[in-house]
This record gives sequence, structure tokens and C-alpha cells, in this order.
Amino acid sequence: MNIHILSLFPEMFTGVFNSSILKKAQEKNEVAINVVNFRDYSGNKHHQVDDYPYGGGAGMVLKPEPIFNALEALPPSQGPTRRIILLCPQGERFTQKKAEELALEEELVFICGHYEGYDERIREHLVTDEISIGDFVLTGGELAAMTVVDSVVRLLPNVLGNAESHEKDSFSTGLLEHPHYTRPVEFRGFKVPDVLMSGNHAAIDRWRKEQSLKRTFTRRPDLLEQIILTSEEERLLKEIKG
Repeated sequence: MNIHILSLFPEMFTGVFNSSILKKAQEKNEVAINVVNFRDYSGNKHHQVDDYPYGGGAGMVLKPEPIFNALEALPPSQGPTRRIILLCPQGERFTQKKAEELALEEELVFICGHYEGYDERIREHLVTDEISIGDFVLTGGELAAMTVVDSVVRLLPNVLGNAESHEKDSFSTGLLEHPHYTRPVEFRGFKVPDVLMSGNHAAIDRWRKEQSLKRTFTRRPDLLEQIILTSEEERLLKEIKG
């Protein structure tokens, strides 16, 4: 996958993209990440990228020229499609399902905004997707871009050490993930549940499924309205509610 990020603050990405899973993914050539400062494409001697909004109002608005120019200066697309993603509070709320969808693409472009917003022509004539990571406002789109990129890249083949690692993550199945335990068996009087040390894989699977349902029911009951449960899960959920 090729990822391009248009940002006014490319230095913000250095630590994140050169650490942990994202660093390993690049070393394995599973992803190539290119961060572009679109101020370099402003086309004016003052490198101005924003201006006052027509009609008045508070704040400044990102001009169309720098972003259009920066996008057109990118290398030709290597795949049949190029998803151009605008990070903004007005966008579709980002979910694991959206991450899985984007992970199938060959090329992604992220546009990180600042100030009061974007000139509407950017939204209307450039982007294919608008994404928000939540119902709150950030100073700029950089942190949102980092979040989406991390979520997508970890889904690419050969990125995680265990191919099943992401398949049972919270939200991947529609439910929150079950609790995890590791050594020691007892720590400060708190013990690992006996079932996990029983060696009975059927019992362990049932316990994990039950815990996943219980955690989802108590913390995010709204998720249960969005998925179809198996007959066994329906039975377990009925027991939990009882």
C-alpha cells in the first residue's frame, strides 16, 4: 500500500511512523508512507495557505490552491483507484469496518486540515471520503490521520506477527474483546480464572464468548443492535441479562 499525507506539520508524524508496528510494516515493504508539506505548493511568495472567509466570520479558511497543487504533484497512482480522505469533524465516523474497507486499497491520500475549515471546493472536487474519529474537535487533522493510518496498516498482510491478532480484536467481530490474563497465576491475591488453566478448549472458548458478550452488554449495548448473534450467543446473552 502507498499512503500519502498532506499536512502543514509533517514533523508531527516522525515519532509515530518510525516506531512500533508502523515502522516494521515499512521495513517489510508492506506500506510506503510519504508525508508532504502542502505549504510548499501555495504558489505565492509568502507561502500563504489560508485566507479570510467570504461573507465574513471568525477564523481563517484553507485555500484550495495548495492542496490541489500538492495532490497533482504526487507520483502517478499505482493502482486503479486512489482514495482521497479528508479528515474533518463533519465526516463519517471512523469504525473498524471502515478500517477493513480501506485496508483493501492500494493507495490512500489523507488531507489534514487546520484553522476554521476547508474551502468547499476541496471537499466537492477532490475527496472521495470524509472521516471523523469522534464527536470532538482537534487543532488539526494530523492526529486523526495517524489514528486512521495505524488502524489500517495493522490489517495489511504480514504486518502483525500473528495473522489472527486483529481478527478477534474489539469491534472486528462486532463485540468488545474478552479479558486477557498472563503469568503469574496469582498476583497480590488476584488469581487467573480457573477455566483458562483447565486445558479444556471448548470451555475456554465458551468463557471467552460469554465474557465478550457480557462486556459488550454492560459497556456498549448499542453494538448488540448492529450485529446478528448466533443461537448460542443469544442463549448466553439471555443468561447474562438474567
